[in-house]
Amino acid sequence: MDTLIRGGTLIDAELSVRSDLLIRDGVIAAVGDNLEAPNGAQIIDAGGQYVMPGGIDPHTHMELPFMGTVTSEDFYSGTAAGLAGGTTSIIDFVIPAPKQSLMEAFRTWRGWAEKAAADYAFHVAVTWWDESVHREMGELAHEHGVSSFKHFMAYKNAIMCDDEVLVNSFTRCLELGALPTVHAENGELVFRLQKQLLARGITGPEGHPLSRPPAVEGEAANRAIRIAEVLGAPLYIVHNSARQSLEAITRARNEGQRVFGEVLAGHLVIDDSVYRDADFTRAAAHVMSPPFRAKEHQRALWQGLQAGHLQTTATDHCCFCAPQKAAGKDDFTKIPNGCGGIEDRLSVLWHYGVNSGRLTPNEFVKVTSTNAAQIFNLYPKKGSLRVGADADLVLWDPNGTRTISAKTHHQNVDYNIFEGRTVQGIATHTFTRGHLAWINGDLRAQRGHGRYLPRPVNGSYYDAVRKRVR
Repeated sequence: MDTLIRGGTLIDAELSVRSDLLIRDGVIAAVGDNLEAPNGAQIIDAGGQYVMPGGIDPHTHMELPFMGTVTSEDFYSGTAAGLAGGTTSIIDFVIPAPKQSLMEAFRTWRGWAEKAAADYAFHVAVTWWDESVHREMGELAHEHGVSSFKHFMAYKNAIMCDDEVLVNSFTRCLELGALPTVHAENGELVFRLQKQLLARGITGPEGHPLSRPPAVEGEAANRAIRIAEVLGAPLYIVHNSARQSLEAITRARNEGQRVFGEVLAGHLVIDDSVYRDADFTRAAAHVMSPPFRAKEHQRALWQGLQAGHLQTTATDHCCFCAPQKAAGKDDFTKIPNGCGGIEDRLSVLWHYGVNSGRLTPNEFVKVTSTNAAQIFNLYPKKGSLRVGADADLVLWDPNGTRTISAKTHHQNVDYNIFEGRTVQGIATHTFTRGHLAWINGDLRAQRGHGRYLPRPVNGSYYDAVRKRVR
């Protein structure tokens, strides 16, 4: 069935214009004034609302086996919750175990994701190195549309990459035209600090940020950037939480290096006081890596986002319920790392970004959708209001409000890190490839509606890099 959205203000990364928009066969079929409604079309009055590209969350972990347990959110529940908040696509992470075949892990994650309610793509992590990894990276890039590979510089004795793996994998990414991404924390320093804190009797959640101070993030970010510089490779650094990593990115970009930075909605508004809560359950609910920081870092991150030194926003949606977090009751290093947020990212960023004057509505679209689509080769099918783009759309009421709570959210987790915050700016309707999956509080997500999104390694930012190093 065709859908005609009438009377809304269309907002993309560049323009804001009052116009009608027609959806047909899951794509945007027409944009213009006073469009005629086809016979039998569904008509939605968007007067007083904004019509924007659906959010793209480039950093999620659905159904992830991690730290002896599995995240509580699967690909259906997680993507459905995203639709309730206006997010219409995710890029999740395939994380092979050390010595596991990348292709074997990729096939496993593809199977898990078949239940997704919204479209999805994958980054694939490189957790070890030999010639089979080199070969399978090529297979993933050329045959399966994987154009980004993840590297953990943290989690010693598990999935941490040393410099040798980084150099080999970054080099292979450059050969393929793929984008290397890193989780920037110095795992050796974290491991040492954890042992020192436990030896001093610091076992509660307050030990988590103490073991991962901003300097370990700054060091790792700078090291990854300089390795990429020597090799001539582009680089994307996930979930920047500290002024030090932002400074490393800003310095590199000012020098002409192609480095991209991501920030989480949570790191922009939550500070490290949460770890000093006397209630273990509440404090442990906030344990994620990198941790929430002192307020000075939030100010720097907002400035980095405003200045364009950070290009994307994400959630690192990785949910564990209280009984899972309780595994670290007597040892903070055993608390499963991860928090939620996919349902709340857009409202939080609109409330604290647009309503405060830090971001314009067009900049909001850039950092929540379009930039991710362009960096990760989903544009213009995603992140766009062009004719022919997928009809992944959100109707946004800038005056609507809601109070965030675990009691009412759709995320499959028993705590919400934004609990009790009242935000102004909410999704009233969310379309995923033309299917109306959310309408004024009614979630109509369809299990299995989501499609896998192959992301080619050509026609991208990386072409310029390859030309420069040939």
